[in-house]
Amino acid sequence: MPQEVLTEAASEMLDWHGSGMSVMEMSHRGKEFISIYEQAEADLRELLAVPGNFKILFMQGGGLAENAIVPLNLSRGGVADFVVTGSWSQKSQQEARKYCTVNIAASSETDGHTTLPDPTTWQLSQGASYVHVCTNETINGVEYHALPDLKALGSDAPLVIDFSSQVASRPVDWSRVGLAFGGAQKNLGPAGLTLVVVREDLLGHALPVCPSAFNYKTVADNQSMYNTPPTYAIYIAGLVFQWLKRQGGIAAMEARNKAKAALLYDAIDNSQLYLNKVAGNCRSRMNVPFFLHDESLNEAFLAGARAHGLLQLKGHKSVGGMRASIYNALPLEGVQALVDYLHEFEKTRS
Repeated sequence: MPQEVLTEAASEMLDWHGSGMSVMEMSHRGKEFISIYEQAEADLRELLAVPGNFKILFMQGGGLAENAIVPLNLSRGGVADFVVTGSWSQKSQQEARKYCTVNIAASSETDGHTTLPDPTTWQLSQGASYVHVCTNETINGVEYHALPDLKALGSDAPLVIDFSSQVASRPVDWSRVGLAFGGAQKNLGPAGLTLVVVREDLLGHALPVCPSAFNYKTVADNQSMYNTPPTYAIYIAGLVFQWLKRQGGIAAMEARNKAKAALLYDAIDNSQLYLNKVAGNCRSRMNVPFFLHDESLNEAFLAGARAHGLLQLKGHKSVGGMRASIYNALPLEGVQALVDYLHEFEKTRS
């Protein structure tokens, strides 16, 4: 979270703009919160350049819940294609099997999810309800730097992207997207808010068993307030949107993220102690996994990192090693501090 946002939220905690209430105390249908909601939606539409024929939905449940909610709304009980490039797309296809037939169009499992399958090799289904990809795999550290063009691949299916950990870090080519979803907790705000951006023609096709609160058309028709929305999380996200605008918007954030990632990958690649296994053309700008050639040094590395104020560097238990998450709010100085520590630790072991 940007420090500016946390400071602003703290100053408004007990009394939002002279209303005499905390945002936590507001009715979601009161004029005060409605103004917060409307500003947040407008700012997000501007930041992400969301076209007018897309609805922005503020929901709950996170990306894992959307793995069920998407097929409940889009599959029509038919076939959905999945490209499995890591832990999150693997979870997505497993959950979707409860509601539709799943076709694995491509998978990078055989190489340990260190590459992205070339779209020209995907085995897409005829008449698929949608094609699902995770644009950034946080655990495996692979990222799509360009979205696939399904029309060029001969498919009329809408592309569904899980952009939980990539959202607001780079522009989105909406001409190639039918629906995008993501938890807010990486780049947009606190845990508890889920963002869905869906093309209008995809609304109104939910399966009969779809709960009303998860029916995208119902949510859209009620301006995300069919049920009580996560009001405080929307408020904080709105502050983040304003912060992003002050930084120069998404183009400026992309340039900053490129610089941060290049700094860190360069340090790893020019080291004799550290290793990143991901192919160069799909390395994530958000999550950088790396390993020590001598893994007996892992605990000493983590202890030294903590002593330098560098926290949560231990890799996910499913892959091991280390992982640096360098989301929007982390300044370049934070990455430089990590790079300095990488150099220092390597010197003491050489």
